[in-house]
Amino acid sequence: MADSHVDVLGKPARPSHGTEDNPRGLIVALGIGQVCAWGSLYYSFPLIAEAMMAELGWSRTDVYGAATIGLVFAGFLAYPVGVAVDKGHGRALMTGTSLLAGLLLAVWSQVDSLLGFYLVIAGIGALQAAALYEPAFAVIARRVGPTRARSGITAITLWGGFASTVFIPLVQFLLDRWGWREALLVLALVNGLVCAAAYFCFIRPEKDALHSAHTAHETALTTDGQEVRAVFHRPVFWLLMLALTAYAGAFTAFTFHMYPLLLEGGLSTANVVWAIATIGPAQVAGRILISIFGSRMSMRRIGTFVVAVFPVVFVVLALAPSSMWVVVAVCVVYGAGNGIFTIVRGLVVPEMLSRRAYGAINGLLTFPSTLARALAPLAAALLWSSTMSYGVVVWSIAACAGLLTLSFWLAAWTSHSSTRRQVEVVLSENKRY
Repeated sequence: MADSHVDVLGKPARPSHGTEDNPRGLIVALGIGQVCAWGSLYYSFPLIAEAMMAELGWSRTDVYGAATIGLVFAGFLAYPVGVAVDKGHGRALMTGTSLLAGLLLAVWSQVDSLLGFYLVIAGIGALQAAALYEPAFAVIARRVGPTRARSGITAITLWGGFASTVFIPLVQFLLDRWGWREALLVLALVNGLVCAAAYFCFIRPEKDALHSAHTAHETALTTDGQEVRAVFHRPVFWLLMLALTAYAGAFTAFTFHMYPLLLEGGLSTANVVWAIATIGPAQVAGRILISIFGSRMSMRRIGTFVVAVFPVVFVVLALAPSSMWVVVAVCVVYGAGNGIFTIVRGLVVPEMLSRRAYGAINGLLTFPSTLARALAPLAAALLWSSTMSYGVVVWSIAACAGLLTLSFWLAAWTSHSSTRRQVEVVLSENKRY
């Protein structure tokens, strides 16, 4: 199938220097894959976990401990996955991951022992390193070049924003209609058929933009390995790593526990599902607003504004509002902020760090983030067990959100100052000549 040039909203865009700038087929395929991967491998877990605990009598810490182990493996795989995509193996990697995910979900549906559950969830968690946003972003960055990947990454996140909206009600329907084992078989088919087929048909390594004049010039100056080593000496790298780690901890703790957390607040199951389902459209709305009104703004500036939203959201939740409409409003604001920040974290590497080795550098940045994602659900479960209340959990999430805001602000300021100094040096040298 021939790919065409499109912008973030799917409209024809002007080609750039002979490369395929954000091809429509690839974006749609990656977008559908992200909806299915996030929905089946991530957002479905809390709902299925609750059903398993009720049937098998396992504790909350037992169940979330398995998720922790899986995400730890994902953390260690983030860098090699990024390197593999940088080398052109995205098609085989993401297709194979989807097939394995389908197989493991099917095996999960037959689990009766805690050991078997841990082994399966460890595998599914590890596969998330090659199934969620980061490898998809790296595939787009390799196809069109990191500096032209903004609209493609935004479009993928627009698709991914529907994951919770589609899959949380779907999984709840399957649980109510049949049960958690049958629900997992449906999710297995989604990965093994839909995701694998989309990736295999539309990720085309032979079309990657690798030989532009700018890229050839940079390759002569430095290698990917040298560029990766160089970022370790930049304070922006470590500040961004801290910000992304705090974000991952807050996001994951809330995502894995928002279902029981909101139930504990007194809302009915139907109202909780409805409130959570608003997060997806809010994510999409936030991304559309940024694509329309923020197309000329840097990711540094957009991120500086959006990170300030998260502490406010979780402080309001920590105050335990009793009104469903307040909870819905909080979910909408949270969803919009999360949707925008997903774009920011996908583009900070070429804008604030380096235009080379996107997958590798992004993998390094997200390594501790993935470990935070691994530990956050279990830590939240342990906090809940110690108090039998989600109050302290929400305040802890609010503290993580505050750390995110502070560290990103420092990274933005440091990056801006560094860029300004570089410009001043260039201008000074030009005056001498």
